[in-house]
Amino acid sequence: MSENLKVLYTGKTHTTGGRDGASHSSDGRLDVKLSPPGSTGQGTNPEQLFAAGWSACFIGAMGFAASSLKVALPTDLAVDTEVDLCGSTGGYSLQARLYVKLPGIDHETARAIVDAAHQTCPYSKATRANINVTINLV
Repeated sequence: MSENLKVLYTGKTHTTGGRDGASHSSDGRLDVKLSPPGSTGQGTNPEQLFAAGWSACFIGAMGFAASSLKVALPTDLAVDTEVDLCGSTGGYSLQARLYVKLPGIDHETARAIVDAAHQTCPYSKATRANINVTINLV
């Protein structure tokens, strides 16, 4: 990347044991057990953590987009995110679907907010052209 980036925050974790392990943040706020997707083990999995992070970040990006359009976001907005772990002969990959609920906002305005958010959300940027992503207004 050729531009000089100002680091605003660095999330730091220490993970052991992979999908059967645990992950802890350096500030002590995150302390989770990990287990493989679909297993009966206790804990969450990386796909769920990624979905939660993306949803939260996307809501923030929608807030930024809505403010530039001078639209108030509803307090009951929500983003349901599904992240699929896929397997093929070439190895593993991800794909994702975001289901965005913006009650009380007309479809055209909601679509403008979602499209703008998808352009600015860091998770959306990181996945662009790397995985299949579908964003649905519900």
